Amino acid sequence: MSGSPPRILERALQLSLELLSVAESGDVQAAVHLDAERLGLLNSIRTRLTPVGADEHLLLQKIIELNDRAIGFLEHRRRIKAREIDTAALGRRATVAYSATRLQR
Repeated sequence: MSGSPPRILERALQLSLELLSVAESGDVQAAVHLDAERLGLLNSIRTRLTPVGADEHLLLQKIIELNDRAIGFLEHRRRIKAREIDTAALGRRATVAYSATRLQR
């Protein structure tokens, strides 16, 4: 991960924008890939001995904001899927219950 901190953070910001887009569309696999790439960049900044400046701090704040939004989209998608699974399970239980009642007649 070579490059100056501002360039690395700019690339991490680009990845964050892409991650937000794929999270919004529900592409979890692409989100995981982009997040891993971005994490590598952010870790390379963290291991440097020089502190980040004001400009880098602003980039980091934007990355954090985009990350929070992406997490929100993915959490929303997870809740939707959980409701769908619960509804399907309820339907299966109802089918079993009604089929047992029908057999008794």
